Amino acid sequence: MTEPSARPAKSRIAVVGLGKMGLSHFAMVNAHPQVQALACDAGGFLTDVLEKNISAPVFRDYAAMLAEARPDAVLIATPSKLHGPMVRAALDAGVHVFCEKPFTLDWRQSEELANLAEARGLVNRVGYHYRHVGAFAEVARLLQGGAIGQVTHILAEAYGPVVLAPKRATWRGQKSEGGGCLYDYAAHPLNLLNWYFGTPTAVSGSVLAPIFSADVDDQVMSTLRFAGGQTAQLSVNWSDEAQRKMTVRLTLIGTNGRIFADRQEAQIYLRKPVAALPDLPQGWSVKYTTEMTEDPWFYLRGEEYSHQIADFVAAIRGEPPRPGAVPNDFRSAAQTDRTIAMILDDHSGQALPPPRPTLPRKRRFFGLF
Repeated sequence: MTEPSARPAKSRIAVVGLGKMGLSHFAMVNAHPQVQALACDAGGFLTDVLEKNISAPVFRDYAAMLAEARPDAVLIATPSKLHGPMVRAALDAGVHVFCEKPFTLDWRQSEELANLAEARGLVNRVGYHYRHVGAFAEVARLLQGGAIGQVTHILAEAYGPVVLAPKRATWRGQKSEGGGCLYDYAAHPLNLLNWYFGTPTAVSGSVLAPIFSADVDDQVMSTLRFAGGQTAQLSVNWSDEAQRKMTVRLTLIGTNGRIFADRQEAQIYLRKPVAALPDLPQGWSVKYTTEMTEDPWFYLRGEEYSHQIADFVAAIRGEPPRPGAVPNDFRSAAQTDRTIAMILDDHSGQALPPPRPTLPRKRRFFGLF
């Protein structure tokens, strides 16, 4: 993709919250040639270090930053419980917003903020980056083309090595902060299901259980039913040491075949060819993410994150969307927040079982056993 024509003025984007994701986003925003970056965090050792080593202005008070710096946009990467009030303050100030997921902890608030952003004509995005992965975008194309006929069953999975032993809790390990596997991990495959099938009409059999965490769930299982007759099984576990990093994958089964997709590829099996999809033969086909993803002109930290930031910057600068750009706005994120609420409601009344006692981990001697 060719770089958009340069404009005389850079857009000012403030990255708010300088934790793990905030620092990653700041690195990308700060490197974007059409952006002048600002940073905002309540303070601490990291903020002090950044202030001494970067040229971008660093603020410690969010309200003061909005009033004094008057940025064109904010990128909010604070703990989840702070998203709602921070997003509203930015919208009230007439500022475009990119917010990390989950959007808010109350789907009604999410819908209110979507209404507010749309009414004021402000660009609004939420960080569901899997919508920018080529294989998952291919699933959307295949479903729209009727590749596998009537979809009857979906398995939506996410696994990763986040919590592998009892440890001092961060905000992600506190229910009141919006932490836990449901909000942090399950939200991603749920957002993909919302993209393809909308909001579920019913949720049942939901299990949210700890493995090592004291206050939140480490694994999530649930059954979701959609208006089109599809049934999805959700299986998510962030205490899975077999995974080197987060792994999201979908298996979709229909009357004319099946689709498997993950970060790397999409595998498609068709019982019969489909006229609307002449590129797919009968039988098995494999497409790799690298061949299904347009190279971003601005690249840092993977094509999905690069497209996500580049698309947001283009939107706030009033540039036309690139071909194939995928919506990940407040409205779509509110669907996911509503789905999360349905799982929580279905699970309510079930006390979280206590985490299992942890035995000392055995030392492993690789190469000997």
